[in-house]
Amino acid sequence: MFSPIHRWIKFSLFNLLLIAAIGIILRYKIAYSLPFVDQKHLLHGHSHFAFSGWISQAIMTLMIAYLAEQIGPTVYKKYRWVLIGNLFTAYGMLITFPIQGYGMWSIIFSTSSIFISYAFVVMYWKDLSRLTTKHIAHWWFKTALLCNAISSLGAFALAFMMAEKIIHQTWYLAAQYFYLHFQYNGWFFFSCMGLLNAKIFFANTSKTLKHIFWFFASAIIPAYFLSALWMDIPLWIYILVIVAAMAQVIGWGYMIVLIRKDWLTIKQSFTSNTKWLLILPAVALTIKLLLQLGSTIPSLSTLAFGFRPIVIGYLHLVLLGIITLFIIGYMFTENLIVINKKSIVGASIFSGGIIINEIFLMAQGVAALDYTNIPFINELLLTAAVIMFIGIALLNFSQIK
Repeated sequence: MFSPIHRWIKFSLFNLLLIAAIGIILRYKIAYSLPFVDQKHLLHGHSHFAFSGWISQAIMTLMIAYLAEQIGPTVYKKYRWVLIGNLFTAYGMLITFPIQGYGMWSIIFSTSSIFISYAFVVMYWKDLSRLTTKHIAHWWFKTALLCNAISSLGAFALAFMMAEKIIHQTWYLAAQYFYLHFQYNGWFFFSCMGLLNAKIFFANTSKTLKHIFWFFASAIIPAYFLSALWMDIPLWIYILVIVAAMAQVIGWGYMIVLIRKDWLTIKQSFTSNTKWLLILPAVALTIKLLLQLGSTIPSLSTLAFGFRPIVIGYLHLVLLGIITLFIIGYMFTENLIVINKKSIVGASIFSGGIIINEIFLMAQGVAALDYTNIPFINELLLTAAVIMFIGIALLNFSQIK
């Protein structure tokens, strides 16, 4: 029997479909003419809805499902208004940002979304603390909740600068990257790691799991400056940044060793049709952590932040290659979506589209270093966006009964 959580999973997947559709429009406008669409405004709607309507909505849904396993299905009713409120504000941003950009209504909806996230943080923190069974996953969850709340400081700083018409590019970018860092390296990543630990290490009490957590948790604040190496930062902060980048690589290395050690037990939790959905984000995370470590080299950092295709490719690697694929893979392994031929093929096509998209973006970025244009690159990126849309459309279609 399907619980209420399955309905919220369907909402989340449909939101991902909308994001893929908007991605096609954005790519089409770059490759061809679409004069009635404001690219910048639509991009704002696309990114805000991706963060709130897809990733945050899906993560909150999965975290509530974990909580329901511990204290019973009554928790669904308790969090129902939070999920509805987040969904409402997400659709509000999706509609208002393309129309007015940063205007009164879009700011109202985005601000309301932040306050709803505060409510979730408080409620979930209290419910976790009440659980009699403690687990390392709870450490990851609570850190994710803290990062979600902290990230809003960047959003409020941006709003203040816009309201006061403070035109200072350095501070504007610093606030923007602050919000992004504590969202995708904090709230998104730590919540996913919490779900992963709860899934494969629930009966494991090894101290190594705590060490892994602290490698990442201690790095989260100094790692912010990995996104701000273009600023004139003191030498001691730069050293902390290098240590933080190394700590994350070491922590992930320990995690891989632990998974390999317990693989015979862990693999029983996955079917042959879904294992690859968690292997792909693991590979993407490895690439991401190594790229972060490489970016501490000043010459590489200057190149990375100086070319937009590289930045876009990196963001897509994190948000699509790591977070989105992990969420979908977790949904499969927990049987939160219908597993059939259509859903598996749809997920496969979508994953293939992500890989193709990353290859084209990185090729564009590398070519940009030499100020070389790749022929038909915009058309190729549009093709990748269409492939991703087809895959997620088929996955959504497979859930219709």
